[in-house]
Amino acid sequence: MASDDCIFCKIRAGSIPGKKLFEDELVFAIADIHPQAPTHILVIPKEHVASLWELADERLAGRLLFVAAELAREARLAEGWRLIVNTREHGGQEVSHLHLHVLGGRALGRMLSART
Repeated sequence: MASDDCIFCKIRAGSIPGKKLFEDELVFAIADIHPQAPTHILVIPKEHVASLWELADERLAGRLLFVAAELAREARLAEGWRLIVNTREHGGQEVSHLHLHVLGGRALGRMLSART
């Protein structure tokens, strides 16, 4: 169900413009309007799911990951890319609608190592 005050629900509905890069029955993808890398794509479920914490649909979870990987391939990010899912306020989530960030196009540096 859509949320009336959700920017991603409004983009999905077409009431706010967004550069859609992909769309199917479960998800859509748009270019981030404040990119943090040369390639910065948001992969978003059409259904309003507040965050990864609330995601209960395995098919949707798989579809989000598959589409993210497919868009990274289409963007020619063969040298490497990062997938980020910020979850809830303390996890850095700013829009309360689940979305995956696909970042690439330059060296991104290490965030975590196996030793931490």
